[in-house]
Amino acid sequence: MPYVTSVLELMELLHGSPDERHLRTAALLRRSHPSDKELQLAGLLHDIGRLLRLSDGTVTVGVAAEAVRPLLGERVARLVRLSAAPFDAGAGTGAEAGADAGAEAEAVATLRHARDSAGAADLDAGVLEDWRPLLELVAAGACRVGPARNALDPLGSPRGSRRPVRGLP
Repeated sequence: MPYVTSVLELMELLHGSPDERHLRTAALLRRSHPSDKELQLAGLLHDIGRLLRLSDGTVTVGVAAEAVRPLLGERVARLVRLSAAPFDAGAGTGAEAGADAGAEAEAVATLRHARDSAGAADLDAGVLEDWRPLLELVAAGACRVGPARNALDPLGSPRGSRRPVRGLP
């Protein structure tokens, strides 16, 4: 199974895409959900399966999702996988429960809507290089272990936050 092991490798793979639909999808998600970085990246990567090929030449959505999981984390991989699967608002991976499952179903629906809208949108989506900092930020958050791992706030609390910092009084 192919794995994408670095942001540089992912950027090279994305440069091989023949169209800019993935850029437009991610740009639409950036505008509609500016704080959900993982959702934006799932929009950027939703069709990465076309760019990945197994030794027998086949590509599956599951392979595409698994290829980015080690680099960008569970949620990005799950969104990439679910964005292409037949939609069932109650379906999940079994890991979500209650409100989390509802939020995940809403994120998948939002991603699919942005993907469909990107095909018709006459939108200047910028260039792929604009996404490198976000890819690096989420990749750094996905590599962390424990409760500090949070792609919505991967660098921790902002300056002036009342949240205590370990080791300081």
